[in-house]
Amino acid sequence: MLDSAQRTTAAELLWTAERDLAPVAPLTETFPGIDVVDAYEIQLVNIRRKLAAGARVRGHKVGLSSPVMQRMMGVDEPDYGHLLDSMVLDEGTPIPAGRYCYPRIEVEIGYLLGSALPGAGCTEDDVLAATEYIVPSLELIDSRITNWQIKLPDTIADNASSAGVILGEARRTPAELAERGVDLADIDAVLYRADPAHPDGTEVARGNTSAVLGNPTRCVAWLARKVAEFGVKLEAGHLVIPGSCTRAIDAAPGTTFRAEFAGLGSVTASFA
Repeated sequence: MLDSAQRTTAAELLWTAERDLAPVAPLTETFPGIDVVDAYEIQLVNIRRKLAAGARVRGHKVGLSSPVMQRMMGVDEPDYGHLLDSMVLDEGTPIPAGRYCYPRIEVEIGYLLGSALPGAGCTEDDVLAATEYIVPSLELIDSRITNWQIKLPDTIADNASSAGVILGEARRTPAELAERGVDLADIDAVLYRADPAHPDGTEVARGNTSAVLGNPTRCVAWLARKVAEFGVKLEAGHLVIPGSCTRAIDAAPGTTFRAEFAGLGSVTASFA
């Protein structure tokens, strides 16, 4: 475990790396004693700094929500990061790729909460009752750690490697999806990428929401319980993205991504 001075130093390293687009060595190398508790505290140092500068919390993201990624990281539960209002990107506006260190795209469904979730004891039924809409989304992930050489404390401290989220226009209530025979735990998703060499787009990833701990709603309930340990509540109006159902794809300048979700809709992101 780190002392408060080391946590402050680590947070400053990540802050400067993001500001200057100058990735740093893994915190797990610079601070060999760092653990998960340290990492969440480091994350909060920089989130509080952004809130003090006028940012607002728009929601949260869940990471490491697939068994494959958990095995890779040697963990048995997901992690999470914050989504700020500045991170919610317009689907119709090209994203400057040069604003990020190593931008990648992940395919997820999003939960827009119409009411607050309980903390301890939150269930999947609670999540469905509180969800106003399900929305197609793309998460923009990035790492302020050199070449994505991350271990668990590295990604947690770095706001769970989150950088932004793009939402599609479709809005469906859980009840509407159920009436259409759409199971949130079994939505097929396909990601297409278009570039100057392939203007019509080619398929680059395919997955199913079952990859997200078997059911993405389970991840949202986990998140509500987890943040409650830190005195945080998932509020009405918050967006929760519970984890990717496909592998991450590098986002190069001049590329456009379109994710299509069976029975839900689509979302597009372009990189300038």
